[in-house]
Amino acid sequence: MNPYIYIFAMALTTYAVRVLPLTLIRKPIRSVFLRSFLYYVPYVTLSVMTFPAILHATGSMAAGAAAMLVGVVSAWCGLGLLPVSVLCCGTVLVLQWLI
Repeated sequence: MNPYIYIFAMALTTYAVRVLPLTLIRKPIRSVFLRSFLYYVPYVTLSVMTFPAILHATGSMAAGAAAMLVGVVSAWCGLGLLPVSVLCCGTVLVLQWLI
C-alpha cells in the first residue's frame, strides 16, 4: 500500500489527540476525580513504558526484577538518582556474575 496513507493517518491521529481536548474542553475542569486522573496520567504512562524495559534490559529477568526492587527500596529510603542507579547497576552486575 501507499506509505503516504500511513503517514497521513498517523499525522491525523496525532493532531486529533492534541487539538480535540483544546477545542472540546473550554471551561476549567472542576471534577476532583477527573483532575486527579489527569494529574497521574504522565506518571502512569512513563511507568508502563519503563517497566518492561527494566525487566528485559539484562540477560535474565530475575536480575532486572531484583534491580528494580533494590531501586524502589533505595528511592523509598530517600536516596538520590545517582546512588539509586549505582545500586541498581551493581545489583545487576553481581547477579549476572552469580547466575
